[in-house]
Amino acid sequence: MGKFVYEGGVKTEIEDRALTHLQLVITAKLRRGEPFPFSWREDASVGGGRTTVWIQPGSSLVFKYFGSRQPSINRAWIEALAFTANAPSGLYLVPEPQDPGDAPGTEDVPVSPPL
Repeated sequence: MGKFVYEGGVKTEIEDRALTHLQLVITAKLRRGEPFPFSWREDASVGGGRTTVWIQPGSSLVFKYFGSRQPSINRAWIEALAFTANAPSGLYLVPEPQDPGDAPGTEDVPVSPPL
């Protein structure tokens, strides 16, 4: 279980694979100078509810991973997360879809480039 830390204070635990995909989307948006909100649901152990932070190029962000291996990247998940990040409501974690490149018979189907 990894951690996302915002501005040295606000933090949440996110599974390493999901955190990797979120990091790719967040850093792509920041490289383009695009600020956006990022929201997540809090665990009941910390009172539940929801937290939203405003992420901008000057934000201090830490992506802390429990595991040492980089997970494989699911382009379909990147695209789904990027879609939320570009919406007025901002980035939030969505369930991982099947990567079209993993489906049988799609070896020759072109996959859109990453962000």
